[in-house]
Amino acid sequence: MSDDADDFVEHRKLIIAGSGISGLSAAIYAGRSNNDPLVLEGDEPGGQLTLTTEVDNYPGFPEGISGPELIQNMREQAERFGAEIRHGIVESVDADERPFTVTLSNGDVYTADAVIAASGASARTLGVPGEDELMGYGLSTCATCDGAFFRGEKILVVGGGDAAMEEASFLTKFASTVYLVHRREEFRAEDYWIDRVREQVDDGEIELMLNTEVTELHGSAEEGVESVTLVRNPEGHPTDKLDDPETEEFDFDVGAVFYAIGHTPNADYLEGTGVERDEEGYVKTKGGTDGGQTTTDVPGIFGAGDVVDYHYQQAATAGGMGVKAALDADDYLEELERDGRAEEEEAPAAVESGD
Repeated sequence: MSDDADDFVEHRKLIIAGSGISGLSAAIYAGRSNNDPLVLEGDEPGGQLTLTTEVDNYPGFPEGISGPELIQNMREQAERFGAEIRHGIVESVDADERPFTVTLSNGDVYTADAVIAASGASARTLGVPGEDELMGYGLSTCATCDGAFFRGEKILVVGGGDAAMEEASFLTKFASTVYLVHRREEFRAEDYWIDRVREQVDDGEIELMLNTEVTELHGSAEEGVESVTLVRNPEGHPTDKLDDPETEEFDFDVGAVFYAIGHTPNADYLEGTGVERDEEGYVKTKGGTDGGQTTTDVPGIFGAGDVVDYHYQQAATAGGMGVKAALDADDYLEELERDGRAEEEEAPAAVESGD
């Protein structure tokens, strides 16, 4: 813990890092279990759903619901059961001693008996003009979430790995044509996905735009994405060769753009705790079919949602994992309480016996 006593804020039974679907689901269950959870919002309050204008596939909303509205409903539900939600970005967790010490980027320090890492994963973007204005308005990072909104449209997918191939293949269910844009000639995807996409190319469902990159998106929140600016060079990586006379720039009309260039899990604050992560940085949990599925290598630290799940990355699956984490944390906290009571009961007996 920090040597500066002025930095200390308070002790909490349970801290939840992240205020997306998984974090808020955990907070609802933790609140109902009388664990007084403190939810720290992070630098993306509400998570990825706040970038989604319409959520059509979250159970219980037959007419759909906007992402921000769903998050707000869950916030109110969590607070109703005693969860406290504060703005704060977790910078580090010290797991060398118990309770854990949780330090925020603003210098505030908490201690906690248990921590749920529900801090999500941020979709990688290109950083091109028009991106911020159109995210959620024709620009998306989740085909299964938003693909159905663009039936009959020309849809452009950016990427060259398994995710891009899978997204492009999935979007053929809705698009008039899917255009797969990749900055090189060769794909990084597994042969299975390459073969499947090439079959769909032969069927006229997908068109490949290789050695090509997006440099700008055009449209508005009212009208959505209307077109993109593309650059192409026969040797690939055209944005590195904009001065090359062989680099061609052109505008291309599309009704939607999907980025499939990967995610970055928001879990650097767990560095040094002993929590194991994979080579991409995703938190590893026990998993399986029995209890304790969300436990990590460090007792008392649990993982939930997209910071763990690199495969499904759906709101409903993240919510379910948040529920599991809250239940696992409750079991852990109850065990701590039982151990504490047992120690208190043993102490007087030891004194009376003269030990």
